[in-house]
Amino acid sequence: MTTNLLILAQQGPGPVGSEFGKASPVGWLVLVALLVVVLYLGYAFHRRYSRLNRRRMFAEAHGLDVFDEKAVDEAMAEAGVLDRRKKHWL
Repeated sequence: MTTNLLILAQQGPGPVGSEFGKASPVGWLVLVALLVVVLYLGYAFHRRYSRLNRRRMFAEAHGLDVFDEKAVDEAMAEAGVLDRRKKHWL
């Protein structure tokens, strides 16, 4: 055990130099792209979840089957609360 500690203590501080630890522009681009994708997925999930929750609450309030999409769509259209905005990718 003592020899293991001595060997670890004798190792150098690690890689050093003026170029060590600097990220390339491609790395920053990848990080920014991933951030944009994660933010968009969060926004799209929130929009989808809100629409689903609104439909569920409407169906329960009017005594409709939550899983009968056609009946819920017709009832929401008659009530004037059907969201007809274009649904994008998600």
